[in-house]
Amino acid sequence: MLPIWFDPLYIVISLPALILGFWAQWKVSSAFKRYSQERSRSGLTGAEVAQRVLNFNGLHQVRVEPVQGFLSDHYDPRSKVLRLSPDVFNSPSTAAAGIAAHEAGHAIQDAQGYAALRLRSLMVPAVSIGSWIGPVVFMVGLFMLPMVGTSLAWLGVLIFAATAVFAIVTLPVEFDASRRAKQALATQSIVLPQEMGGVNKVLDAAALTYVAGAVQAVSTLLYYVFLLTGLRQDE
Repeated sequence: MLPIWFDPLYIVISLPALILGFWAQWKVSSAFKRYSQERSRSGLTGAEVAQRVLNFNGLHQVRVEPVQGFLSDHYDPRSKVLRLSPDVFNSPSTAAAGIAAHEAGHAIQDAQGYAALRLRSLMVPAVSIGSWIGPVVFMVGLFMLPMVGTSLAWLGVLIFAATAVFAIVTLPVEFDASRRAKQALATQSIVLPQEMGGVNKVLDAAALTYVAGAVQAVSTLLYYVFLLTGLRQDE
C-alpha cells in the first residue's frame, strides 16, 4: 500500500481543500496588512474597542489582556478573558477594531448562552485528543488488516470524525461573532460607515480560514471512509 501522501485518491480529495486553505491564509494576511495601516477615525486601540463593546453589553467582568503571537487573538470562556495579539491590542487601525470586536462577540455569545459556542466548548477536550489519536488508530488499523480486519481502522475514523464535526460547529460560532462585531462597531459609532469596508474584508477573510479548515477536516474524513470502503470491496 502506498503512503497516504502518494495515494492519488488522497491528492484528488485533499488538494482542493489545501488550495483553499492557502488562499484563505493569504487573504487574511493581505487584508490585515492593508487595513492595519488604516487608522480609524475614533483612534481607539484594539484593547479599547474590545473593552467598549464589552462594557456596552454589561460584561465588565471580562478582562482584556495582551497575548504573544501574530493574530493569536481569542476569547477564553473558561477564565472569561479576551486575549489580543500585540498587532491588535495596541493598534488604532480598522483591522484591529474588527478583530477586537469579533473576539468581544464571542464573549457576548458566552454570556448569552449561545448554543453553538457551548457545544464547541464541550467538544474541545475530545477533539484535542481525537485529532491526533484518530489518524494513529486508523493507520495502525490499516497495518493490522490481515489480523483484525477493518474494525480498528473504522474506530480511528469514528474518533477523527469528532474533529470534522468540531470544524463544522465552529462555522456558525465564527460567523455569528463577526455579525455581532460589525453591528457593535456600527451602532456604537466606533467605526464610521466609510471605514466598514476594511472591517468587512478582514473579518470575511478570517471567516474563510474556518471554512477551509472545515473542508480540510471533512475531506480527510471522506478519504478515510473511501479508502476503507474500497478495501472492503476488494476483500
